[in-house]
Amino acid sequence: MSGGGRSGKGPQELARGFHNAAATTEGIVLVIRNLARNRAVPSVFVFFVLWLLAPGILRAAESDTDRPTVIVVAGAHGDDAFAADFELQLATWADVSRRANANHVAIGGLPAGVKSVRGRSAGAKSMIVVLDGALRAERAKPDSADSPAEIERSADQPANAASGDSDRDRLKAVLVAEPKEGKGELWLILIGHGTFDGKQAKLNLTGPDVSADELAEWLDPFRRPLAVIDTTSASAPFMARLAAKDRVIVTSTRSGFEQNYARFGRFLAEALPDPRSDLDKDGQVSLLEAFLSASHRTSEFYATEGRLATEHALVDDNGDGLGTPADWFKGVRAVKRARDDVSADGVRAHQFHLVRSLAEQQLSPAIRERRDELEREIGRLREAKAEMSEDVYYQKLEKILLQLAELYDQT
Repeated sequence: MSGGGRSGKGPQELARGFHNAAATTEGIVLVIRNLARNRAVPSVFVFFVLWLLAPGILRAAESDTDRPTVIVVAGAHGDDAFAADFELQLATWADVSRRANANHVAIGGLPAGVKSVRGRSAGAKSMIVVLDGALRAERAKPDSADSPAEIERSADQPANAASGDSDRDRLKAVLVAEPKEGKGELWLILIGHGTFDGKQAKLNLTGPDVSADELAEWLDPFRRPLAVIDTTSASAPFMARLAAKDRVIVTSTRSGFEQNYARFGRFLAEALPDPRSDLDKDGQVSLLEAFLSASHRTSEFYATEGRLATEHALVDDNGDGLGTPADWFKGVRAVKRARDDVSADGVRAHQFHLVRSLAEQQLSPAIRERRDELEREIGRLREAKAEMSEDVYYQKLEKILLQLAELYDQT
């Protein structure tokens, strides 16, 4: 750099990588400082960059408990024919997490672009990858094989996995370290093969498997918004064990006896970043919309291949553990329920957005939480419409809509 504060770079060169640098508060400050010091950069350009960075500034200001966390667990792929499918899902979830500024943890398998692991033993097949320094050093166990120095790495520098820890142990440790409360969503994605013996369902991992009962125990302390997406075969029994209030559970099968490899997981991963999945055209793809899109593509796959469908995905967000298939929805609203005494599935799942629209990013976590509560009230009111007079229904609806309007006035 030359004297007098000049960097010698023009506006285009300085701006070329500012989106990547601005993923954190420090990155934003660095970008603005460099632009301000460069006399060759017009002040109007600096203000333009600030305008572009506004959403990133808002995201960076969120506390760790307000940021979403994405944990992706990939089991052993078994047949080499499934390896590419596993890799695509891992890579897609990692990319979506980066776009969402989410904490991202991947357990098992190798994400795309990682050809070798520094310090990995010749026989090791499992590892933990922590992207963007998502798992903070203070949240790692001091006596674990993955020391803080090893665990806080980028995707290009995966953590050392040459220890004797199994992927099952790693998953449990990561869940223990995660904050149990807060407004940030926790997304847990299970990829691979599952089994069901008529009594117990399990996720097949490299090393010891994880049962539905074990996962239910590990998730029991969580009181934050939680989505569990089990894309494995024979995954339906996980829904019954994991369903609870303020949780969204997605499974690729409707029965534990649908045990062939499930294609749903790949279609779901591809649906999340695809604008065509945005059914209500609000500029973002919800978990419900991704579920509906993936279910449709799964049905198309079997029809095109001339095969009998061996998987039928379900979504549950009312806590009854029964689930609702995609063909019970009209648009993003369920028109059928598994039981008359429970609310319809889908409302809460439609509020889970990993990559939020620009308008959604302007909302604080507190306002977003209150907005979601009011939207769920509208859903419950709509379901009870047949039990009240039209005047009473519209009076109640008006009251909720006024509260929503007042809420948006605060933004």
